[in-house]
Amino acid sequence: MIVTTVLVCVKPEHINQFIEATIQNHEASVLEKGNLRFDVLHDSDDPGKFLLYEAYESEELAAAHKKTPHYLRWRETVAPWMLKAREALSYKAIRPL
Repeated sequence: MIVTTVLVCVKPEHINQFIEATIQNHEASVLEKGNLRFDVLHDSDDPGKFLLYEAYESEELAAAHKKTPHYLRWRETVAPWMLKAREALSYKAIRPL
């Protein structure tokens, strides 16, 4: 299992738009082959901070996600709303397998 976390900091005036666009991306992503989880988390203390938690069965399927029309649309749509570039970290799961 491959897990990617993505930290996104959004400009205050675009928070609601970001949430809407990210929900659309989430809804399509959970239908992808090999998707195990796709969580959209909102920081309790900082309304402009979000964490995406994405789990896929393999590195190939995680990479395939980044080529889907819904991901490419999301990436292009939300980029101007960010305070800074998003930060992604990738992990290989030890448990669960």
